Amino acid sequence: MLTSTPQTEYTYSSQELSHTYSYMLPQLLSLLPKSENKEINERLNILDIGSGNGSLCYLLSQQGYRVTGVEPSLSGIKIAKNNFSNCKFLQASVYELPEVLHDRFDIVIAADVIEHLFSPKELIKAARRCLKPDGTLIITTPYHGYLKNLFLALSGKLDAHFTTLWEGGHIKFFSVDSLSKLLKLEDFSDINYAFAGRVPFVWKTMLCSSKPTFDSFENPLNVAK
Repeated sequence: MLTSTPQTEYTYSSQELSHTYSYMLPQLLSLLPKSENKEINERLNILDIGSGNGSLCYLLSQQGYRVTGVEPSLSGIKIAKNNFSNCKFLQASVYELPEVLHDRFDIVIAADVIEHLFSPKELIKAARRCLKPDGTLIITTPYHGYLKNLFLALSGKLDAHFTTLWEGGHIKFFSVDSLSKLLKLEDFSDINYAFAGRVPFVWKTMLCSSKPTFDSFENPLNVAK
């Protein structure tokens, strides 16, 4: 799911699920808190930041969750509202999420968003404001590590992978270490990873779950913005 900058309007033409979920979806679903009792799942609220055309929101709603998507793209919001009436959708940027979303969600998901942001920490801060104190943040982003980068260099594909010629493309590249450091700096803990696509250490995607840490004297409703 993509998040636009002030200069870029991402355009969606259909309600089809992104091809990345063909290999990532099982791992993503495995990270979600769930119960065999569908009625319990229906009491869990998910916020999908950067919900794109709403297809992931719909899939999550089919698992029994109540899902809200937030997306800056006009075309994405239009497709989502026209096709997935069982979910709620709001047009907004991750940098300016409305207060109505604060402190409401058991799970916040940002799927393939953080690598498009000039200020990734703002995504973490926004998610923290929207989560309940015992909530879970799940981030997915392309995996980077020494062996993968070495493989890309040796295969001659490094320039294509890190290309600057894709308008609105990836501008941040995360490893397990760098994403963990970012989460810890923003007071998240209980950090866990799953991986998807290709073979070990050359994975396409990493999925990270974590939880906000609140001081015993801190009021989670007044987290610094």
